Amino acid sequence: MFENCTIKYNKGLDNKNCSIQVIYPAASDGSVRNLSVPLVEDNTDYKAVLEWAAIDGNNIEEAD
Repeated sequence: MFENCTIKYNKGLDNKNCSIQVIYPAASDGSVRNLSVPLVEDNTDYKAVLEWAAIDGNNIEEAD
């Protein structure tokens, strides 16, 4: 689901992590898909990102 994606935290105005940004590779037409995932335990996308991050070698990057 997240193969070749860039996955990193976003910080809010309080400088704390508030969501996770998933940036998918460019499609053949050059378009790029982004997904903003809230840090909410019941969110299915958040659960999927955490499962991905639990795999050895996968890391959520720090916010810019």
